[in-house]
Amino acid sequence: MSKVVNEPKIKNPLIKAIRELLEHRALWLYLLCDEARKKGLLPQDFAPAAIRRCGHMQGRQLVKKGHTKSLKGLRRTLFTKPAQLVFEMKIQKCTDNELEIHFHYCPLVKAWQKAGCSDEEIACLCDTAMCGDRGIGEAYGCALDLPKTIANGDDICHLRYYRKNAMKEQ
Repeated sequence: MSKVVNEPKIKNPLIKAIRELLEHRALWLYLLCDEARKKGLLPQDFAPAAIRRCGHMQGRQLVKKGHTKSLKGLRRTLFTKPAQLVFEMKIQKCTDNELEIHFHYCPLVKAWQKAGCSDEEIACLCDTAMCGDRGIGEAYGCALDLPKTIANGDDICHLRYYRKNAMKEQ
């Protein structure tokens, strides 16, 4: 029996359609990793680095778009109202140096569940996918903590971006 519980509360047809696009992207990740394993390659040897590179690229674009490395800018450019609806997010804290968000639903996890992945595979795929978010944080000069994830059986994904030097100063 799976320990991963991941059911949306928001059932709007447009939000559902957007989630399906994200599920498709997550399915790509699973299938790429699965094919790599079949060829004797370990996904952890290449996938995290590639996805982190993508995060760096996206992060640089977001910094440019928002004209700031403030995490308030990241919140404004990436964690928009539509994104909040898709992932059923709640912004917990947002300052220049810290951004804390709770996600109550994950379409990526849903895709891996639909594909029949085990809890262990889902947790590994999630950690790999989160390398993109880590890369985005690095583009802002920040780190990312993930104290909880839906993929690990928690009730939420708890993301916390923070600027290391700023946390020491507080």
